[in-house]
Amino acid sequence: MTDTPFLLREKDRGVVTLTLNRPQSRNSLSLGMLRALRAALIEVAEDAEARVAIIAGAGPAFCGGHDLKELRASGYDPAYVKTLFAECAEVMQAIVRLPQPVIARVHGVATAAGAQLVASADMAFAAEGACFATPGANIGLFCSTPMVALSRNVAPKHAMQMLLSGDLIDAATALSFGLINEIAPVGELDRRTFDFALKLAAKSPLTLALGKQAFYRQAEMKLAEAYEYASTVMAKNLQAEDAKEGIDAFLSRRPPVWRGR
Repeated sequence: MTDTPFLLREKDRGVVTLTLNRPQSRNSLSLGMLRALRAALIEVAEDAEARVAIIAGAGPAFCGGHDLKELRASGYDPAYVKTLFAECAEVMQAIVRLPQPVIARVHGVATAAGAQLVASADMAFAAEGACFATPGANIGLFCSTPMVALSRNVAPKHAMQMLLSGDLIDAATALSFGLINEIAPVGELDRRTFDFALKLAAKSPLTLALGKQAFYRQAEMKLAEAYEYASTVMAKNLQAEDAKEGIDAFLSRRPPVWRGR
């Protein structure tokens, strides 16, 4: 157990896949798992060859949330609990701050902080049998931190439905709520997620990084402020070599050659 890495990492044509690797505990987000995931995200952010990140899970589940056995074993020590949730918050924010797009590939159950991980990703592809829940209310521990990401992804009444009931929702419901982007047959999930990631990897990394950052920043602004900010971003983007190359290529009807600057 101690020699088994928390995460498996694979890079193929600019797509980095980070696989949570504790299938026996439904890939629960223990303190060790969170620290490993945060370190991996920092590496991806600094990897000039990385264009897209996929977060996946080993075994039958995507992620079952926090490790309740570890929490109980800690005696619910306030210092430990504070560290755990602070680390989790850092991981979720690192996903949002990552220059590269992040796709959650959900093949099984994603509950509590596992659903938070899905909601924090820029996009999510799920298998037909995947299911999602924020079940904390069922055990007397409201999913307050998963609520932050969930409430920024789905309509308020849908978020409250999940948070108050704790019920599992299937992939079709998650799609209708806006929690995921696409549903695929189990046998096609990996390929369809990877093919979409390759489509993103073929675009200018500078442009996607600018766009992702602007998306999250403007979402917290009032309308006039958002337009002023977005206009500044577009003007900055237009000075980049990739923007000029893309426009020239479009007008010349040729494929662009991205330089990432």
